[in-house]
Amino acid sequence: MSKITITSDRAPRAIGPYSQAVKAGDLVFCSGQIPIDPATGELVAGGIEEQTAQVIKNLTEVLSAAGASWSDVVKTTIYLTDLADFAIVNQVYGAAVGGVLPARATVQVAALPKGAAVEIEAVAHLSR
Repeated sequence: MSKITITSDRAPRAIGPYSQAVKAGDLVFCSGQIPIDPATGELVAGGIEEQTAQVIKNLTEVLSAAGASWSDVVKTTIYLTDLADFAIVNQVYGAAVGGVLPARATVQVAALPKGAAVEIEAVAHLSR
């Protein structure tokens, strides 16, 4: 099975030695996105709601570059620096994913890159 690197100029560039996503067969593995504005390279202003919305936008762009959308996502992992933000993240996330909801894990972590409060990674299945 071949692996193809997926990149989007409409999402933040990787801040380390990894790809925004990798397509392997009919699966797309999206690296975790943090709330970086791709235009500025900086974290978005605001709280957890704004940060989560930016993460969703970033993942949407990476998925699109792979020929996928949220309806193709089968699994996500959400990393939070504070589980007290769980309800707000659920609200923003739920509005984005719709349809058949992906399997998901949510975990609290000590810290995230660049001081972000949330990071989300995704796996999508391309059935077309």
